[in-house]
Amino acid sequence: MQSKWYPKKGRVIFHVDMNSFYASVEAAFDPSLKGKPLAIAGNPEERRGIIVTSSYEARKYGVKTTMPLGEARRLCPDLIVMGPTFERYRTASKEMFKILADVTPLVQPVSIDEGYMDITNCADQGSPPEIAERIQQRINEELDLPCSIGIAPNKFLAKMASDMKKPMGITILRKRDLETKLWPLPIEEMYGVGSKTAEKLRKVGIETIGDLAKHPVLELKGVLGINGERLKNRANGMDDRPVDPEAVHEFKSIGTSTTLPQDTTDDTEVQTVIRRLSNKVEGRMKNKKVLARNVQLTIRYHDRKTVTRSRQLQEFIHSSEDLFQVAMQLFDDHWNQQPVRLLGVTASDLAEKSEVSQQLDLFNFEQYASKEKLYQTIDDLTEKYGKNPFRNLSNPSNPQVNTSFQKDFLDDFKK
Repeated sequence: MQSKWYPKKGRVIFHVDMNSFYASVEAAFDPSLKGKPLAIAGNPEERRGIIVTSSYEARKYGVKTTMPLGEARRLCPDLIVMGPTFERYRTASKEMFKILADVTPLVQPVSIDEGYMDITNCADQGSPPEIAERIQQRINEELDLPCSIGIAPNKFLAKMASDMKKPMGITILRKRDLETKLWPLPIEEMYGVGSKTAEKLRKVGIETIGDLAKHPVLELKGVLGINGERLKNRANGMDDRPVDPEAVHEFKSIGTSTTLPQDTTDDTEVQTVIRRLSNKVEGRMKNKKVLARNVQLTIRYHDRKTVTRSRQLQEFIHSSEDLFQVAMQLFDDHWNQQPVRLLGVTASDLAEKSEVSQQLDLFNFEQYASKEKLYQTIDDLTEKYGKNPFRNLSNPSNPQVNTSFQKDFLDDFKK
């Protein structure tokens, strides 16, 4: 019986995805909210706020993530709108991951409300569907929270499976099921395909995941570069990435520093140096195709006293301008007015660009969305002319705010 579920050469991977997490946590905290249309928004008092998540009752009215609050209220006049409660979400997330860790040590959190599990060596605990049911029941009974679980031979298929039945779904997606369960789906429903990528694929006649799976790889590379081949492999059910519990610890950094020709207190000179360092860090980040969520500034004074200060950001950044703005804010906040001998800028909390889907942020989604086209235009022109033809056009999204609930639970998880 168990050999049917646990092949000798294959893997059994779960993707556990909490359903409507923030709204569900609020309803668990206040049961009077259960069964009612509920939305979490960054600015619940303002009509211009953005919906970050909503309960399934609200979704029945057409309320969606990223929808302006005014529009959501028009669709659902009885909509209950709340601001975020950070500590509740963090606490619920940590408790959820403890439950997963009781099954296997091979748990990889990927955001506050989802993670992968490798249960290949858990045959003594029962079949994968039995284990999934127990996990789902424990999370529901102990935390009063719903989740969906995808069961598959790899991470990509498990992720796709967990999306197929919500809320409280358990879905098995085998490679032999691809033709009937996965391939008929519209291309934009594929994990890793955003709206821009979907648009490019539609231009070459790719409407479904099945179309992508069968499309000539050379043409895909021409449209999407190396990512085209990667996506084709995923569409064909190929993904050999391991479930890596240590991924939560891998906060590598990219940084550079320079000793000044002479000690200085000149603000203009400091700005020039920090901008140059930011440009270097950006170049190395582009080469490695990574984004950063933490910026660190090092200041060494004339007496060799060295201080290092950092800021955790709410979203991933990649441009030298964003790095520069955060680093300058750190300098302004922490410089003690003494002559400076050395300066350094470091980007850390890195993630591969291809693997990062821009998480909605309660504070800065609107600003990010409004600047996306500008950033792309600047990148295109920089690539064409070899340098950024614009300067000081963009500021990072509110670097003064350093409270995040999307991934800061990872810091606690690794302790």
